[in-house]
Amino acid sequence: MEITVKIDKRSKQAKAFYEYLKTLPFVEIQEPRYNKETEQAIKDAKSGKTSEISLTDFRKELFS
Repeated sequence: MEITVKIDKRSKQAKAFYEYLKTLPFVEIQEPRYNKETEQAIKDAKSGKTSEISLTDFRKELFS
């Protein structure tokens, strides 16, 4: 069985609980590598949901 728990680590109790969970041998902690937007962009790219853009247009978008 798999259970997902979201912990807001801004409080002392939550931090202590998180640290305790990390010590348990049957608990696996999975944290995202990046923020949500970046994770979604990676998933989209891997699944082929991309679009072509010229370098000139890309630079215009980037620096405007």
